[in-house]
Amino acid sequence: MAFLLSLSRFIDALNEKIGLTVSWALMAAVLICSANAVIRYAFNMSSNGWLEIQWYLFSSVFLLGAAFTLRRNEHVRIDVIAGRFSKRTQVWIDLLGFLFFLLPVTGVILYYSLPFALLSLQNQEVSSNAGGLILWPAKALIPVSFFLLSLQGISEAIKRIGYLRGLVAASVFEKQVATPEEEIAAIKAANQLS
Repeated sequence: MAFLLSLSRFIDALNEKIGLTVSWALMAAVLICSANAVIRYAFNMSSNGWLEIQWYLFSSVFLLGAAFTLRRNEHVRIDVIAGRFSKRTQVWIDLLGFLFFLLPVTGVILYYSLPFALLSLQNQEVSSNAGGLILWPAKALIPVSFFLLSLQGISEAIKRIGYLRGLVAASVFEKQVATPEEEIAAIKAANQLS
């Protein structure tokens, strides 16, 4: 189990680094979008290449950020029912979700997206828009991101198993931000001060 926990830490560090790096793509997309809008309205000029690069950047944030989001336990959850169970039961629900839903779905997407991306690379596929960009980098994001998401799913499953065996504290995989109740209390406190 020690090897698996160290593998989990490696996967977590990898996806953390990728997530923090790709977050800069969002800033680049906003700057390019703003500049493109100003140029389009001020000078009546535009370029499909600039529009497509925004799409590429947003795609990279969305796709490569998925594993980062799972790593930080920030993905969408519906805890109306599961939130009422004990921590151990919640961990079992997470573990079963990773093993029977997340990993099979990412596996299917990997199976179909890899040939899709490789064919685009082999054909050096280019956008059909005038002045458009090459397409294979954007298509390659799909299998890469789902591979990273699969790795993170494996890491999360390892951490849950470690918790169930008493080797890992729940703080290793719990969300590290304020709960909704804490956020509401902070908002109320801020409103009372003003």
